[in-house]
Amino acid sequence: MRHPRRIFTPAILAAFSFTFATTAPAYAQAPAERTIHAQPSLIVQTPQVELAVTKLGGMLAPVTFYRDTPQPVQPYHISPWQDEPSKPMPAPVLVPLRGDFFCMPFGGNQDAVNGEKHIPHGEVSSSPWLGGSLTRRGPVQTLKMTLDTQARKGRVTKELSLVDGQNVVYSRHTIEGFTGAAPLGHHATLAMPDNEGTVRIASSPIKFGMTYPGVFSDPKQGEYQYLLPGARWNDLTKVPVAWKGQPDADLSRLPARVGFADLVQIFNEPADKNADPAWITATFTDQGYVWFAFKNPAVLNSTVFWIENHGRHAHPWNGRNNCLGLEDVTAYFADGLAASAHENILNKEGIVTAVTLKADQPTVVNYLEGVVKVPAGFDIVKSVDFTPGHTTFTSASGQKVTFPVAHEFIKTGQLP
Repeated sequence: MRHPRRIFTPAILAAFSFTFATTAPAYAQAPAERTIHAQPSLIVQTPQVELAVTKLGGMLAPVTFYRDTPQPVQPYHISPWQDEPSKPMPAPVLVPLRGDFFCMPFGGNQDAVNGEKHIPHGEVSSSPWLGGSLTRRGPVQTLKMTLDTQARKGRVTKELSLVDGQNVVYSRHTIEGFTGAAPLGHHATLAMPDNEGTVRIASSPIKFGMTYPGVFSDPKQGEYQYLLPGARWNDLTKVPVAWKGQPDADLSRLPARVGFADLVQIFNEPADKNADPAWITATFTDQGYVWFAFKNPAVLNSTVFWIENHGRHAHPWNGRNNCLGLEDVTAYFADGLAASAHENILNKEGIVTAVTLKADQPTVVNYLEGVVKVPAGFDIVKSVDFTPGHTTFTSASGQKVTFPVAHEFIKTGQLP
Protein backbone atom coordinates (compact mmCIF):
# COMPACT_ATOMS: atom_id res chain seq x y z
CA MET A 1 0.00 0.00 0.00
CA ARG A 2 1.31 3.41 -0.94
CA HIS A 3 1.52 5.96 1.81
CA PRO A 4 -0.66 9.10 1.50
CA ARG A 5 1.19 12.12 0.22
CA ARG A 6 1.85 15.01 2.60
CA ILE A 7 -0.61 17.66 1.60
CA PHE A 8 -0.42 21.00 3.44
CA THR A 9 2.34 22.50 5.51
CA PRO A 10 1.57 23.25 9.17
CA ALA A 11 1.73 26.96 8.37
CA ILE A 12 -1.01 26.66 5.76
CA LEU A 13 -3.17 24.48 7.99
CA ALA A 14 -2.81 26.94 10.84
CA ALA A 15 -4.07 29.66 8.53
CA PHE A 16 -7.36 27.79 8.18
CA SER A 17 -8.34 28.45 11.83
CA PHE A 18 -10.30 31.68 12.05
CA THR A 19 -12.88 33.28 14.33
CA PHE A 20 -15.83 35.52 13.63
CA ALA A 21 -15.60 39.18 14.57
CA THR A 22 -17.08 39.92 17.98
CA THR A 23 -17.80 43.63 17.81
CA ALA A 24 -21.40 43.50 19.06
CA PRO A 25 -23.18 41.65 21.88
CA ALA A 26 -24.74 38.36 20.84
CA TYR A 27 -27.98 36.64 21.77
CA ALA A 28 -29.16 33.12 20.95
CA GLN A 29 -32.51 31.54 20.16
CA ALA A 30 -33.87 28.32 18.72
CA PRO A 31 -34.32 28.44 14.94
CA ALA A 32 -37.68 27.81 13.32
CA GLU A 33 -38.27 24.28 12.00
CA ARG A 34 -40.29 23.09 9.01
CA THR A 35 -40.52 19.90 6.99
CA ILE A 36 -39.68 20.85 3.40
CA HIS A 37 -39.84 18.31 0.59
CA ALA A 38 -39.93 15.40 3.07
CA GLN A 39 -37.00 16.59 5.21
CA PRO A 40 -37.21 18.26 8.65
CA SER A 41 -35.22 21.47 8.24
CA LEU A 42 -33.98 24.41 10.29
CA ILE A 43 -34.77 27.91 9.02
CA VAL A 44 -32.79 31.16 9.12
CA GLN A 45 -34.19 34.40 7.70
CA THR A 46 -33.21 37.94 6.88
CA PRO A 47 -35.33 40.34 4.82
CA GLN A 48 -33.28 39.27 1.79
CA VAL A 49 -32.69 35.51 2.31
CA GLU A 50 -34.51 32.51 3.71
CA LEU A 51 -32.21 29.54 4.27
CA ALA A 52 -33.34 25.98 5.00
CA VAL A 53 -30.87 23.28 6.04
CA THR A 54 -31.90 19.65 6.48
CA LYS A 55 -31.26 17.99 9.82
CA LEU A 56 -30.36 14.84 7.90
CA GLY A 57 -27.15 15.47 5.98
CA GLY A 58 -27.00 19.21 6.67
CA MET A 59 -28.05 20.04 3.11
CA LEU A 60 -28.72 23.63 2.15
CA ALA A 61 -31.97 24.03 0.17
CA PRO A 62 -34.26 25.55 -0.59
CA VAL A 63 -32.57 28.93 -0.26
CA THR A 64 -34.62 31.92 -1.36
CA PHE A 65 -32.55 34.97 -2.34
CA TYR A 66 -34.10 38.40 -3.00
CA ARG A 67 -37.13 37.30 -0.99
CA ASP A 68 -38.01 40.98 -0.42
CA THR A 69 -38.54 41.56 -4.16
CA PRO A 70 -41.33 40.63 -6.61
CA GLN A 71 -39.01 38.05 -8.24
CA PRO A 72 -37.22 35.95 -5.61
CA VAL A 73 -34.58 33.45 -6.73
CA GLN A 74 -34.26 29.79 -5.68
CA PRO A 75 -31.17 28.44 -7.51
CA TYR A 76 -30.65 25.05 -5.86
CA HIS A 77 -31.67 21.63 -7.09
CA ILE A 78 -33.98 19.43 -5.02
CA SER A 79 -34.05 15.82 -6.20
CA PRO A 80 -37.37 14.91 -7.85
CA TRP A 81 -38.11 11.91 -5.60
CA GLN A 82 -38.30 13.90 -2.37
CA ASP A 83 -42.09 14.01 -2.13
CA GLU A 84 -42.63 10.42 -3.27
CA PRO A 85 -43.29 7.44 -0.99
CA SER A 86 -40.06 6.36 0.70
CA LYS A 87 -38.07 3.61 -1.03
CA PRO A 88 -34.61 2.13 -0.35
CA MET A 89 -31.86 4.20 -1.97
CA PRO A 90 -28.58 3.01 -3.54
CA ALA A 91 -26.69 5.40 -1.21
CA PRO A 92 -27.75 7.27 1.96
CA VAL A 93 -26.77 10.64 0.48
CA LEU A 94 -29.61 10.27 -2.03
CA VAL A 95 -32.27 10.30 0.70
CA PRO A 96 -32.21 14.09 1.32
CA LEU A 97 -30.29 15.03 -1.88
CA ARG A 98 -30.53 18.76 -2.55
CA GLY A 99 -28.63 22.03 -2.76
CA ASP A 100 -25.20 22.46 -1.21
CA PHE A 101 -23.73 20.11 1.38
CA PHE A 102 -20.35 19.44 2.93
CA CYS A 103 -18.64 16.14 2.04
CA MET A 104 -15.85 14.29 3.88
CA PRO A 105 -14.50 12.01 2.52
CA PHE A 106 -15.78 13.43 -0.77
CA GLY A 107 -16.65 10.83 -3.41
CA GLY A 108 -17.93 7.28 -3.77
CA ASN A 109 -15.65 5.67 -1.17
CA GLN A 110 -16.02 2.17 -2.57
CA ASP A 111 -12.75 0.91 -1.05
CA ALA A 112 -11.82 0.67 2.62
CA VAL A 113 -8.62 2.40 3.77
CA ASN A 114 -6.73 1.34 6.91
CA GLY A 115 -9.83 -0.40 8.20
CA GLU A 116 -12.10 2.60 7.51
CA LYS A 117 -15.13 2.08 5.27
CA HIS A 118 -16.97 5.29 4.46
CA ILE A 119 -20.31 5.76 2.76
CA PRO A 120 -20.54 7.91 -0.39
CA HIS A 121 -19.55 11.51 0.46
CA GLY A 122 -19.10 10.50 4.11
CA GLU A 123 -21.30 10.51 7.19
CA VAL A 124 -21.43 14.32 7.14
CA SER A 125 -23.68 14.19 4.06
CA SER A 126 -26.29 11.71 5.32
CA SER A 127 -26.26 11.50 9.13
CA PRO A 128 -28.39 13.55 11.57
CA TRP A 129 -26.76 16.83 12.59
CA LEU A 130 -27.33 17.91 16.18
CA GLY A 131 -27.85 21.25 17.87
CA GLY A 132 -29.27 24.02 15.84
CA SER A 133 -28.57 27.08 17.96
CA LEU A 134 -29.15 30.42 16.21
CA THR A 135 -27.08 33.40 17.32
CA ARG A 136 -27.45 37.03 16.25
CA ARG A 137 -24.56 39.45 16.58
CA GLY A 138 -25.34 42.83 15.05
CA PRO A 139 -26.37 42.28 11.40
CA VAL A 140 -25.12 38.66 11.41
CA GLN A 141 -27.17 35.54 12.18
CA THR A 142 -25.31 32.24 12.56
CA LEU A 143 -26.82 28.76 12.76
CA LYS A 144 -24.55 26.21 14.45
CA MET A 145 -24.84 22.40 14.16
CA THR A 146 -22.48 19.55 15.05
CA LEU A 147 -21.87 15.96 14.01
CA ASP A 148 -19.71 13.28 15.64
CA THR A 149 -18.60 10.68 13.09
CA GLN A 150 -17.95 6.98 13.62
CA ALA A 151 -16.08 5.57 10.59
CA ARG A 152 -13.24 7.92 11.56
CA LYS A 153 -13.67 9.46 14.98
CA GLY A 154 -13.97 13.22 15.17
CA ARG A 155 -16.36 16.15 15.22
CA VAL A 156 -17.46 18.53 12.47
CA THR A 157 -19.11 21.85 13.38
CA LYS A 158 -21.22 23.54 10.72
CA GLU A 159 -21.84 27.30 10.92
CA LEU A 160 -24.10 28.99 8.37
CA SER A 161 -24.38 32.77 8.49
CA LEU A 162 -26.56 35.42 6.87
CA VAL A 163 -25.85 39.16 6.90
CA ASP A 164 -28.68 41.70 6.77
CA GLY A 165 -28.73 43.49 3.43
CA GLN A 166 -26.84 40.76 1.53
CA ASN A 167 -27.91 37.88 -0.73
CA VAL A 168 -25.07 35.63 0.41
CA VAL A 169 -24.69 32.48 2.55
CA TYR A 170 -21.44 32.21 4.50
CA SER A 171 -20.40 28.77 5.71
CA ARG A 172 -17.64 27.52 7.97
CA HIS A 173 -16.89 23.88 8.73
CA THR A 174 -14.53 23.18 11.61
CA ILE A 175 -12.99 19.69 11.54
CA GLU A 176 -11.63 18.47 14.89
CA GLY A 177 -10.13 15.27 16.24
CA PHE A 178 -9.49 13.55 12.92
CA THR A 179 -6.15 12.08 11.88
CA GLY A 180 -5.09 11.26 8.34
CA ALA A 181 -5.79 12.25 4.77
CA ALA A 182 -9.28 13.00 3.47
CA PRO A 183 -10.73 14.47 0.28
CA LEU A 184 -13.32 17.07 1.22
CA GLY A 185 -15.34 20.01 0.01
CA HIS A 186 -18.70 21.50 -0.94
CA HIS A 187 -21.23 19.81 -3.23
CA ALA A 188 -23.24 22.78 -4.53
CA THR A 189 -25.95 21.51 -6.90
CA LEU A 190 -27.95 23.92 -9.04
CA ALA A 191 -31.36 23.41 -10.63
CA MET A 192 -31.11 23.63 -14.41
CA PRO A 193 -33.65 24.94 -16.93
CA ASP A 194 -34.70 22.97 -20.00
CA ASN A 195 -33.61 25.63 -22.52
CA GLU A 196 -30.21 24.63 -23.86
CA GLY A 197 -27.26 26.99 -23.49
CA THR A 198 -29.04 29.50 -21.25
CA VAL A 199 -26.72 28.98 -18.27
CA ARG A 200 -23.22 30.37 -18.81
CA ILE A 201 -20.37 28.98 -16.67
CA ALA A 202 -17.12 30.81 -15.88
CA SER A 203 -14.32 30.44 -13.35
CA SER A 204 -11.17 32.13 -12.12
CA PRO A 205 -7.99 31.04 -13.98
CA ILE A 206 -7.24 27.31 -14.07
CA LYS A 207 -4.13 25.20 -14.64
CA PHE A 208 -6.11 22.74 -16.75
CA GLY A 209 -9.25 20.65 -16.80
CA MET A 210 -9.72 16.92 -17.16
CA THR A 211 -12.59 14.60 -17.97
CA TYR A 212 -13.03 11.70 -15.57
CA PRO A 213 -10.54 9.06 -16.75
CA GLY A 214 -12.77 6.05 -16.17
CA VAL A 215 -16.38 5.13 -16.83
CA PHE A 216 -18.52 7.65 -15.00
CA SER A 217 -21.87 6.67 -16.53
CA ASP A 218 -22.17 2.93 -17.17
CA PRO A 219 -24.71 1.85 -19.82
CA LYS A 220 -25.07 -1.47 -17.94
CA GLN A 221 -26.66 0.60 -15.18
CA GLY A 222 -28.84 2.67 -17.50
CA GLU A 223 -26.40 5.59 -17.63
CA TYR A 224 -24.74 7.36 -20.56
CA GLN A 225 -21.82 9.78 -20.91
CA TYR A 226 -20.77 12.01 -23.80
CA LEU A 227 -17.29 13.36 -23.10
CA LEU A 228 -14.01 11.63 -23.91
CA PRO A 229 -12.68 9.89 -20.77
CA GLY A 230 -9.28 11.09 -19.54
CA ALA A 231 -9.06 14.07 -21.90
CA ARG A 232 -7.06 17.10 -20.73
CA TRP A 233 -7.90 20.61 -21.85
CA ASN A 234 -7.35 24.25 -20.90
CA ASP A 235 -10.61 25.83 -22.00
CA LEU A 236 -14.20 25.01 -20.92
CA THR A 237 -15.33 25.76 -24.47
CA LYS A 238 -13.13 23.06 -26.02
CA VAL A 239 -13.68 19.71 -24.29
CA PRO A 240 -13.20 16.58 -26.46
CA VAL A 241 -16.17 14.25 -26.89
CA ALA A 242 -16.19 10.47 -27.15
CA TRP A 243 -17.13 10.31 -30.86
CA LYS A 244 -14.54 10.88 -33.57
CA GLY A 245 -15.29 13.64 -36.02
CA GLN A 246 -17.68 15.42 -33.66
CA PRO A 247 -17.00 18.99 -32.49
CA ASP A 248 -15.69 19.67 -29.00
CA ALA A 249 -18.21 20.27 -26.25
CA ASP A 250 -18.65 23.77 -24.84
CA LEU A 251 -19.09 23.36 -21.09
CA SER A 252 -19.53 27.11 -20.65
CA ARG A 253 -22.99 26.76 -22.21
CA LEU A 254 -25.37 24.51 -20.31
CA PRO A 255 -27.62 22.61 -20.26
CA ALA A 256 -26.59 20.59 -23.30
CA ARG A 257 -26.45 16.98 -24.52
CA VAL A 258 -29.81 15.75 -23.24
CA GLY A 259 -29.65 12.13 -22.14
CA PHE A 260 -26.08 12.17 -20.80
CA ALA A 261 -24.33 12.50 -17.45
CA ASP A 262 -20.66 13.55 -17.34
CA LEU A 263 -18.00 14.41 -14.78
CA VAL A 264 -15.04 16.76 -15.23
CA GLN A 265 -12.67 18.54 -12.86
CA ILE A 266 -10.91 21.89 -13.22
CA PHE A 267 -7.85 22.80 -11.15
CA ASN A 268 -7.27 26.32 -9.87
CA GLU A 269 -4.06 28.19 -10.42
CA PRO A 270 -2.10 28.31 -7.13
CA ALA A 271 -2.44 31.55 -5.20
CA ASP A 272 -0.47 33.16 -2.40
CA LYS A 273 -2.05 33.93 0.97
CA ASN A 274 -2.80 37.54 -0.02
CA ALA A 275 -4.56 36.69 -3.27
CA ASP A 276 -8.24 37.30 -3.96
CA PRO A 277 -10.63 34.35 -3.62
CA ALA A 278 -11.00 31.84 -6.42
CA TRP A 279 -14.49 31.85 -7.92
CA ILE A 280 -17.04 29.97 -9.99
CA THR A 281 -20.14 31.58 -11.55
CA ALA A 282 -23.27 30.46 -13.36
CA THR A 283 -25.23 33.16 -15.23
CA PHE A 284 -28.88 32.20 -15.71
CA THR A 285 -29.40 34.45 -18.73
CA ASP A 286 -33.14 33.80 -19.13
CA GLN A 287 -33.78 34.46 -15.45
CA GLY A 288 -31.51 37.46 -14.94
CA TYR A 289 -29.18 36.38 -12.16
CA VAL A 290 -25.71 35.02 -11.43
CA TRP A 291 -25.09 32.31 -8.84
CA PHE A 292 -21.54 32.48 -7.48
CA ALA A 293 -19.22 30.79 -5.01
CA PHE A 294 -15.93 32.07 -3.54
CA LYS A 295 -13.24 29.93 -1.88
CA ASN A 296 -9.59 29.79 -0.84
CA PRO A 297 -7.79 27.72 -3.52
CA ALA A 298 -5.16 26.71 -0.95
CA VAL A 299 -7.95 24.85 0.86
CA LEU A 300 -10.26 23.78 -1.99
CA ASN A 301 -8.06 23.62 -5.07
CA SER A 302 -10.47 22.41 -7.75
CA THR A 303 -14.07 22.23 -8.92
CA VAL A 304 -15.81 19.02 -9.97
CA PHE A 305 -18.60 19.48 -12.53
CA TRP A 306 -21.39 16.93 -12.26
CA ILE A 307 -23.32 17.54 -15.48
CA GLU A 308 -26.55 15.56 -15.15
CA ASN A 309 -28.99 16.09 -18.01
CA HIS A 310 -31.49 13.22 -17.84
CA GLY A 311 -28.62 10.76 -18.33
CA ARG A 312 -29.39 8.22 -15.57
CA HIS A 313 -32.31 5.83 -15.89
CA ALA A 314 -32.04 3.46 -12.92
CA HIS A 315 -33.81 4.05 -9.58
CA PRO A 316 -34.21 6.73 -8.28
CA TRP A 317 -33.12 8.84 -11.27
CA ASN A 318 -35.52 7.35 -13.83
CA GLY A 319 -34.30 9.72 -16.56
CA ARG A 320 -35.82 12.80 -14.89
CA ASN A 321 -32.87 14.48 -13.15
CA ASN A 322 -31.55 17.74 -14.62
CA CYS A 323 -28.98 19.50 -12.44
CA LEU A 324 -25.44 20.88 -12.36
CA GLY A 325 -23.03 20.17 -9.53
CA LEU A 326 -20.32 22.83 -9.16
CA GLU A 327 -18.43 21.13 -6.37
CA ASP A 328 -15.48 23.01 -4.86
CA VAL A 329 -13.21 20.34 -3.41
CA THR A 330 -9.75 18.98 -2.84
CA ALA A 331 -10.14 15.45 -4.19
CA TYR A 332 -9.41 13.00 -6.97
CA PHE A 333 -12.58 13.43 -9.02
CA ALA A 334 -15.41 11.70 -7.11
CA ASP A 335 -13.65 8.42 -6.37
CA GLY A 336 -13.33 8.87 -2.63
CA LEU A 337 -10.74 8.32 0.07
CA ALA A 338 -8.61 5.51 -1.37
CA ALA A 339 -8.10 7.10 -4.78
CA SER A 340 -7.53 10.59 -3.34
CA ALA A 341 -5.17 9.72 -0.47
CA HIS A 342 -2.95 7.32 -2.41
CA GLU A 343 -0.84 7.98 -5.49
CA ASN A 344 -2.84 8.93 -8.57
CA ILE A 345 -2.29 10.64 -11.92
CA LEU A 346 -2.96 14.06 -10.42
CA ASN A 347 -0.85 14.06 -7.25
CA LYS A 348 2.04 12.57 -9.24
CA GLU A 349 2.05 15.97 -10.98
CA GLY A 350 1.99 17.83 -7.67
CA ILE A 351 -1.76 18.49 -7.54
CA VAL A 352 -3.09 17.95 -4.04
CA THR A 353 -6.00 15.47 -3.91
CA ALA A 354 -6.52 15.14 -0.14
CA VAL A 355 -6.19 17.26 2.99
CA THR A 356 -4.06 16.02 5.88
CA LEU A 357 -6.09 16.25 9.11
CA LYS A 358 -4.43 16.39 12.54
CA ALA A 359 -6.11 15.48 15.81
CA ASP A 360 -4.44 18.31 17.72
CA GLN A 361 -5.05 21.01 15.09
CA PRO A 362 -8.52 21.93 13.80
CA THR A 363 -8.96 22.45 10.07
CA VAL A 364 -11.43 25.14 9.02
CA VAL A 365 -13.04 25.47 5.60
CA ASN A 366 -14.54 28.91 4.85
CA TYR A 367 -16.83 29.22 1.85
CA LEU A 368 -19.51 31.55 0.54
CA GLU A 369 -22.15 31.37 -2.15
CA GLY A 370 -24.90 33.69 -3.26
CA VAL A 371 -26.92 35.32 -6.01
CA VAL A 372 -26.79 38.73 -7.69
CA LYS A 373 -29.40 39.96 -10.14
CA VAL A 374 -28.04 41.26 -13.44
CA PRO A 375 -29.49 43.43 -16.25
CA ALA A 376 -30.78 42.08 -19.56
CA GLY A 377 -27.92 41.22 -21.88
CA PHE A 378 -25.51 40.28 -19.09
CA ASP A 379 -24.07 37.00 -20.37
CA ILE A 380 -21.03 35.10 -19.10
CA VAL A 381 -18.86 36.58 -16.34
CA LYS A 382 -15.56 37.71 -17.85
CA SER A 383 -13.83 39.21 -14.81
CA VAL A 384 -14.31 39.66 -11.06
CA ASP A 385 -12.99 42.64 -9.10
CA PHE A 386 -12.80 42.67 -5.31
CA THR A 387 -12.96 45.88 -3.27
CA PRO A 388 -13.51 46.16 0.50
CA GLY A 389 -16.94 44.71 1.27
CA HIS A 390 -18.00 44.58 -2.39
CA THR A 391 -17.48 42.58 -5.58
CA THR A 392 -17.99 43.61 -9.21
CA PHE A 393 -18.82 41.18 -11.99
CA THR A 394 -18.10 42.29 -15.57
CA SER A 395 -19.71 40.32 -18.37
CA ALA A 396 -18.25 39.49 -21.78
CA SER A 397 -20.83 41.93 -23.17
CA GLY A 398 -19.25 44.72 -21.08
CA GLN A 399 -21.94 45.15 -18.44
CA LYS A 400 -21.03 45.54 -14.77
CA VAL A 401 -22.84 44.79 -11.54
CA THR A 402 -21.50 45.60 -8.07
CA PHE A 403 -22.96 44.08 -4.91
CA PRO A 404 -22.19 43.83 -1.18
CA VAL A 405 -20.38 40.69 -0.05
CA ALA A 406 -17.82 40.19 2.71
CA HIS A 407 -15.42 38.26 0.48
CA GLU A 408 -12.70 38.90 3.07
CA PHE A 409 -14.42 36.16 5.08
CA ILE A 410 -12.66 33.56 2.92
CA LYS A 411 -9.27 34.62 4.35
CA THR A 412 -10.16 36.07 7.75
CA GLY A 413 -13.27 34.16 8.81
CA GLN A 414 -14.74 37.46 10.00
CA LEU A 415 -18.08 39.02 9.23
CA PRO A 416 -19.16 42.64 9.80
